[in-house]
Amino acid sequence: MTSPASAVPSVLDLAPVVPVVVLADAADAVPLARALVAGGLPAIEVTLRTAAALDAIGAIAAEVPDAVVGAGTVISARNVADTVAAGARFLVSPGWTDTLLDAMKASEVPFLPGVSTASEVVALLERGVTEMKFFPAEAAGGTAYLQALSAPLPQARFCPTGGISVASAPSYLALPNVGCVGGSWMVPGDAVAARDWARVERLAREASALRG
Repeated sequence: MTSPASAVPSVLDLAPVVPVVVLADAADAVPLARALVAGGLPAIEVTLRTAAALDAIGAIAAEVPDAVVGAGTVISARNVADTVAAGARFLVSPGWTDTLLDAMKASEVPFLPGVSTASEVVALLERGVTEMKFFPAEAAGGTAYLQALSAPLPQARFCPTGGISVASAPSYLALPNVGCVGGSWMVPGDAVAARDWARVERLAREASALRG
């Protein structure tokens, strides 16, 4: 992942956990982001899985200055352009192609392309990318797989995402090649539906303390 001086230096170093957020109603974006930031999780990945995603990114970017809002599920050059225009300060993809990687590099905001194999990691290293999303983390081999990658590919750093819980996160965070993890347990659907932002803040605070 590369970035200009004015952008986020590294998403991997902002907090131990990046909340992965799916929002059906953009009106929930600002109070949710404020709760996450108050709980110590400033980097927020809003996934492009709903029609509200772009508006949610824009609202957080405009109204929650302490948040570092990013876009997840970025799978096309159009996604890159639309999310950066909306205010996304980093990009996350579940996988990558040369076309997508070129678009993310051209955006001049930090990005985490998704990988799940050693060959994909090596291919990104060849392109000058050293920071990546490991996805789907649990299904792709979990901590054992990432530990195995650390010796032959020490220059690669990861944000594992996919199936990670509050119980399993510490084992990922203990690995030398893991900067942070992505997860959604601090934004449970029932809490968001009930607009229970106090609960979200409490869960975020617990997540932010996972790496002492």
